[in-house]
Amino acid sequence: MDILLQPTYFPSISSFVAMAKAETITFEMDDNFQKQTNRNRMYIYSPNGLQMLNIPVKHSKETHQKTRDIKIETDFNWQKQHFKSLEAAYRSSPFFEYFEDDIHKIFDKKHTFLLDLNFETMTLVSKCLGLPFDYKKTTEYFNEVPQFLDYRTLANGKKDTSKFESYTQVFGEKFGFINNLSILDLLFNEGRYAKEYLLKQEL
Repeated sequence: MDILLQPTYFPSISSFVAMAKAETITFEMDDNFQKQTNRNRMYIYSPNGLQMLNIPVKHSKETHQKTRDIKIETDFNWQKQHFKSLEAAYRSSPFFEYFEDDIHKIFDKKHTFLLDLNFETMTLVSKCLGLPFDYKKTTEYFNEVPQFLDYRTLANGKKDTSKFESYTQVFGEKFGFINNLSILDLLFNEGRYAKEYLLKQEL
């Protein structure tokens, strides 16, 4: 199974289900940037329920900016805010402390380009999950891609209707199970069992 995906920020569980089962992974590098997608945001389970963490990006005057050219806005200390939110959400989860140091390193860095950050988050999480992370990148944009299973829509939370088995979440008793959050939710709650979980799910 050869899949085509968008590189996203600490991707959704659905993206990792696709990656865990794929024979080859190719990432879309040549699309136009779309606002309000997981390209620069992730969703976590906070003490108040669903929370979105958004990376501020620099917008140019050009109408269509390539995703590969998108730069991160450095005027805000969003890294500190995101990590504090992750701590508040997952400090009491079974595996947060186990992965904390590795995850924190990403928030200590200053990335210029959004895609560099996204690839780093995917590389790190794949390592934590024990999943191989070999991939190719596109060199031009095609609307129709018959040679791939096209999962590019998974980058758009509104179009991603994936439903997965429930697992224990920190605030589950308070708000119930929240489906298809960032892969970090699964990692911090399930640890080494997360890979097994991903392989059992259907897209």
